Amino acid sequence: MSPKKKPESKKANDKTYTMTDRDKVAVKAIADAAAEIYKRVQSREKPDLKFPVRSLSNVKYDPKVGYFEIGRQRATRTLTVGTAKSFAQTLRMMALSKLHIETNRRATKREAYYISKNWDDAKFDAQEESDTVMDDVEAMFSVYGVNREMMRFKPDEHGGSVAGDLIILDTAKDGKRIRIDCTGFGSGAYTIPSSVEHLQFETKAKFILVIETDGTFERLNEGEFWKTFGCILVEMKGVPSRSVRRFVRRLADERKIPVYAFTDGDPYGYANIYRTLKVGSGNAAHINKFFCVPQARFLGVTPQDILDWDLPTHDLKEQDIKRAKDALKNDPFFNREKAWVKTLEQQITMGKRVEQQAFAKHGLDFVMDEYLPAKLKHPEKFLP
Repeated sequence: MSPKKKPESKKANDKTYTMTDRDKVAVKAIADAAAEIYKRVQSREKPDLKFPVRSLSNVKYDPKVGYFEIGRQRATRTLTVGTAKSFAQTLRMMALSKLHIETNRRATKREAYYISKNWDDAKFDAQEESDTVMDDVEAMFSVYGVNREMMRFKPDEHGGSVAGDLIILDTAKDGKRIRIDCTGFGSGAYTIPSSVEHLQFETKAKFILVIETDGTFERLNEGEFWKTFGCILVEMKGVPSRSVRRFVRRLADERKIPVYAFTDGDPYGYANIYRTLKVGSGNAAHINKFFCVPQARFLGVTPQDILDWDLPTHDLKEQDIKRAKDALKNDPFFNREKAWVKTLEQQITMGKRVEQQAFAKHGLDFVMDEYLPAKLKHPEKFLP
């Protein structure tokens, strides 16, 4: 005999919780959309939902704005016999978000998928379906300045690490402020949480250095590079998560600090990792204004560094060449920035890629003692 289905709880996680202005904006957006659907149903009209088309073909890039903006193409989901299930799933996801905001709860994407198992015929058969509907809902409400984190859904991914001249002010369960000193983790580091909107910052840092790989981040942290150069180190762990990007963006904006990116010297490091950090992506163009860092500049590693620093390399793979050529042809950011066109063309001609760890050829501390200090003397030469 199967257990009885439990209704979704309306008990608040914090009984004293009062919605913030951001919470109220999100709840109003959801309530207004639901009211419009109800109005059309009452008038015996077919209700519909409109979503921005999320693809690179529907974005525009203006260097003055600094990130990919969503275009005007819209997809419409009208309630029909064929769309009844997906329409219902969208409404249930909206209702779940509203419930979580009002009761001060948060759910991971995986938890949201399992919650749907109580939704009878509207339940999701796979998390891919749940994730798609969640993305649709976020895109729909992005026009009101609402993102997924405001809707109380958090990713399953982990945030990056932070070390250096930074004190983070967080809030404990009892409402007390917590001061977290990012110089005080020894050989470890502070981990960025999934939601960073409530954090506040104190720092005298001269710049933020965002780093692709764990190994290079740890090398610089262990050597206290941040102390020597008065900076903040942020590890991206490959393509930076939303929380990492939002953390860096808020920190850079609020403290007026320049951001320098340090990745492997390959098309993936350029066209996926750095591009996502700086201008965002086509699929997420509706929320790039929250999660990209348009003030970021690219420090290295560049194809020219291979020659200047006599670095060991690997041959470009077929997919590397394809990615570089695709960026030159189709990417609105790369094909508008002459310095990047020259860099990608140079890499294709050389047929080589290089890793951050390649500097170890000259000694484990070479990247910290020689390469980065030399580069940091000329930030005007960094790629846009």
